[in-house]
Amino acid sequence: MVDIDANKEIRRAVDTGEVEFGFKQSEKNVLKGNAELIILSSNVQKRIMEKMRHYCAAAGTPLYNFPGKSVELGSVCGKPFVISCLCIGKAGKSRVLDLAKNKRQ
Repeated sequence: MVDIDANKEIRRAVDTGEVEFGFKQSEKNVLKGNAELIILSSNVQKRIMEKMRHYCAAAGTPLYNFPGKSVELGSVCGKPFVISCLCIGKAGKSRVLDLAKNKRQ
């Protein structure tokens, strides 16, 4: 098993893939079946976490819990704002989808 740097892979996905930020956009993409992975920060609201877990389980979409807070996730994504939830539509050149696979093993 190869260790994956979550921060680098998330940033690479933001730069080369299709990523949408925010709970509402992530929710829409999961329900439409357009999400390859959902990433939640460690301090996301409990209500949002529970809803997203439910949606992801129903849609078969993997969910990754980012170990840092929303400020750190925003910084990793290169954005000047907090991000508590993001949706990877297409990973691009990133191996970000392997984060969820490594978590299951």
